[in-house]
Amino acid sequence: MAEIMGEKETIFSSTIKYVGVFSFVDFYKFCYEWVKEETAMDPLNETKYEEKLKGDEKEIVIVWKGEKKLTDYFRFDAEVKFEIKKLKNIEVVQSGKKIKTNEGSVKLGIKGVLVKDYKGKFEMSAFNKFLRSIYEKWVIPSRIEEFKGKIAGSCDEFLSQAKSYLDLEGKR
Repeated sequence: MAEIMGEKETIFSSTIKYVGVFSFVDFYKFCYEWVKEETAMDPLNETKYEEKLKGDEKEIVIVWKGEKKLTDYFRFDAEVKFEIKKLKNIEVVQSGKKIKTNEGSVKLGIKGVLVKDYKGKFEMSAFNKFLRSIYEKWVIPSRIEEFKGKIAGSCDEFLSQAKSYLDLEGKR
């Protein structure tokens, strides 16, 4: 079945970087749970997982894609990308005990997209496309701005939470 493509507009695209000590498994889990719970993405799928070994270090690239229906007309699509470099297993002493964790660099990015007419109802004819432009320009412009704000806010909050998590983890 051919996928119907609505009109897509990238609302937010940004990355954070971190170098230091962190548990990769815990960070991955934290990010996945945050995105699932806070944005209610359904589905949220891992569309890419690439791992390369270089001696005792790993390089990992992971991509998640998710979507959330906002209305019958609007959908929020997100893409999260992890780029992990020089990841290695280390031991640190925490509260007098040795614990196994990781050290490396993380580049985490998110892109938030507003998809209009994702079911393609207005794509059937030139007249319908004309009606859609009138609808978007005159009937629902404030609604569009509201959704853009929510998407940008969710994406920005995700990066802030991820950065805070890594900063806290590195200070332990």
